[in-house]
Amino acid sequence: MAHQEQSNPPEHHTTTVDQGRFCLARCTCGWRGPARRARSLARTDAETHSTTPA
Repeated sequence: MAHQEQSNPPEHHTTTVDQGRFCLARCTCGWRGPARRARSLARTDAETHSTTPA
């Protein structure tokens, strides 16, 4: 029987970044959310990304 190693998925560490008049969410996995005018929406995007299973 072959032995398969299971790799753990990388943890998601999200941040929000201001770019001019817009704010967007970024993650250490490479994901980027849409540009938002409201920081609260960018934070919601980040939270949704980090809690959604892959």
